[in-house]
Amino acid sequence: MKSLPYLLFGLLFGSFLCLYQAPALAKSPVKTAEAKPPFQEVFKKLDAQVRLALKKDRAGGLKELERVGRKLSKDYPEEFMPYAMLSAVARMTPDQEKSRKILEQLVALDSKDPKIARVVSQAKGQLKKLEALGKPVDMKFKAFDGRKVDLSKMKGKVVLIDFWATWCGPCVREIPSVKKTYDALHEEGFEIIGISLDSDKKKLEDFLAKNDMPWPQFFDGKGWKTSLAQEHGISSIPAMWLVDKKGNLVDQNARAGLEQKVKKYLAQ
Repeated sequence: MKSLPYLLFGLLFGSFLCLYQAPALAKSPVKTAEAKPPFQEVFKKLDAQVRLALKKDRAGGLKELERVGRKLSKDYPEEFMPYAMLSAVARMTPDQEKSRKILEQLVALDSKDPKIARVVSQAKGQLKKLEALGKPVDMKFKAFDGRKVDLSKMKGKVVLIDFWATWCGPCVREIPSVKKTYDALHEEGFEIIGISLDSDKKKLEDFLAKNDMPWPQFFDGKGWKTSLAQEHGISSIPAMWLVDKKGNLVDQNARAGLEQKVKKYLAQ
């Protein structure tokens, strides 16, 4: 799977904002508050500790990542990286409740910094993704070839939503399996919606024609910032979601055993 980098760098994630508390004034005599050390100096030291902890033990490393992220967000609330650290925890932890709480804190951030604002936007998408299972998926667009797609009007069908890109090796390797399932089960009510994270329109057009992929594709040319991917919290591809005949999202990792899963939901 083509994932965002394992640690902090390259991640556009966010974190919980704990407002910096200024030191209480001394009663007498008045003392000048000590200046904080430069952020980069502090971050470099703590980041090394986090990397070492993650290398030694993932669970313990995540605890250290969260601890450091919260400390830095308290001491340096204007900096972007502490929020990236906490957002990485939300993405990497197997504890969904912890992830939910962090994402809710991210969504509550209020900053004019464009990097932090971008983190908030992505956190909203991640939170929506976390809360999406078992619920209808709101997806409506004009496809690459001009077709109009409205997922709410596809009830009675089992629908695969495939977030992918031509530049993603694992995505391309999944295509034969996806096509095999489509060819075998399309007449029974199986449909596919592609969400392309490509930025080169001609390359996508040529790829679709060469590989005979007849299902509709969404394309806005924004790569990782593709609107529907951002809206639904997609941070790695391939990402395959399965929607049942009632229109509810039932699987966010449909790659494994795709044909068997489609058969299962078609039979319901």
